[in-house]
Amino acid sequence: MTETAPTRPHERVYVDKQSPGAYRALTATSEAVRREAADAGLDRILVELVNLRVSQLNACAFCLDLHTRAALRAGESTRRLAVLAAWRDTELFSPRERAALALAEATTHPADAAAQTAAYADARAALTDDEISAVIWVAITMNAFNRVSVMSKHPVRGEGAAPPR
Repeated sequence: MTETAPTRPHERVYVDKQSPGAYRALTATSEAVRREAADAGLDRILVELVNLRVSQLNACAFCLDLHTRAALRAGESTRRLAVLAAWRDTELFSPRERAALALAEATTHPADAAAQTAAYADARAALTDDEISAVIWVAITMNAFNRVSVMSKHPVRGEGAAPPR
């Protein structure tokens, strides 16, 4: 007699819930990165722009929802959030923000060597070494959280809905 898997209301394993120790370690890393970013002089809005751009590239609806709300709480404008995916085609972002966004994209897609080289050159012109390191770490951790949410298929629920189990 073969055993069948129990019926599950969700087709994916929530890896954050299934392996809580690993998720706690990722969360602790994220908190350390947040402190490093603040110590390097990156304001919350810039950090959230990086989080959002990485989440756009990874098509992570859960993180896009979460970090859009965080960016708005930090004082970001809806106008800039609306055009973030096309940041290169606007004049709404400062040279520092543009350098951080390009570096975040290069961190998310490291196989594009030409883009990585160009992004690093722009970063060198606009950011300090501490800021460069912080932006890369923010992008690395956001990529990790994106993978957790995308692979778990974390839902974006309506206002007041219960969180996933």
